[in-house]
Amino acid sequence: MGSSRRESALTKSIQAGLLRDPDRFKKTAWGQVKAFFTVRRIKLIRHESEMFSKLRQEVWKFNEDTYQASFRTSGQKALKSIGDLGYSGSSFFSTLDGYFVIKSLPRRFEYSFFESDLLEPYYAYMVENPDSVLVWITDYILAPYMTLGTLFGCTPSHHIVMESILCGQSDDPNGQNWETYDLKPIDYFYPERDLMPESLVSEETLSRLADTFNDKLHLWQKDYARFWDSLEADTKFLQDANAVDYSLFLVRIPAASCPIVLGRESPWRTGLLSADGKWKYRAALLDFFWARHKFQAQALSGVVQTFNIIGRQGPMSITTTANEYRDNFLKMVKKMIEVH
Repeated sequence: MGSSRRESALTKSIQAGLLRDPDRFKKTAWGQVKAFFTVRRIKLIRHESEMFSKLRQEVWKFNEDTYQASFRTSGQKALKSIGDLGYSGSSFFSTLDGYFVIKSLPRRFEYSFFESDLLEPYYAYMVENPDSVLVWITDYILAPYMTLGTLFGCTPSHHIVMESILCGQSDDPNGQNWETYDLKPIDYFYPERDLMPESLVSEETLSRLADTFNDKLHLWQKDYARFWDSLEADTKFLQDANAVDYSLFLVRIPAASCPIVLGRESPWRTGLLSADGKWKYRAALLDFFWARHKFQAQALSGVVQTFNIIGRQGPMSITTTANEYRDNFLKMVKKMIEVH
């Protein structure tokens, strides 16, 4: 029951934050006092709303009315829970139409990295590279006031809104045959997984941490060249930001399916037809919020380096450099591709 109330309060906070006009919000001393004693239903507002509006409308060609309609419902919840990953504490929600996904960023080193180091470079990069494989982040909402709920970790205060790479699945008669893979270099030791006692997490959570793709992406030469150029540029951007631990989210869709997408029709969003004619591929780079230079990451690196001396677990995602992680990531992807 408590979990259900927490989820309901959080979805209402997110919905209200996305529909609230940030230009009309003014901080006040009384507002700060009232907000401090809030535990679940915290106030959220859009951060850098003008920047994200330009990305949505001018770069990615979203219809703003359609975008807003995904978060505005009548007589029912606007969002549905799609679970969490267990270790990070992140909560995930989807709009009822399946067009957008909201992810909470409960860990300070993640949202501080995104706000302080990555947000403006991400905006500039996406303006110059509108067909980038980086996931399209359409909004960012946060709590303008400190609250008891955020202080005690009851309610996350920062959330990103992303386009869903599974857009159109629910309307596809072949939707149950879609395949998804969350891919990272498999030779890395992940301390967020391997240092955690298995008794504290479910098998379902363990199974979602990393996937393996035991097949090939069958691409024509021209499609491969375009994809590889984008992937090299995108991962170079992440390397320059000192980001590690990101993943490639891959979706295989039956070739006969024609799922919809919103806005700009980039090949790896609409679904690129495989060279063997069996599948359509979608792909996005996700989870690029771990930066090596953030204090918490550095502190944890020291812990797991000591553990690695004892346990001999091998290379680790959080003790590697951004350059090394990028090299291993690109090698992983290249092994998956068969060029026709």
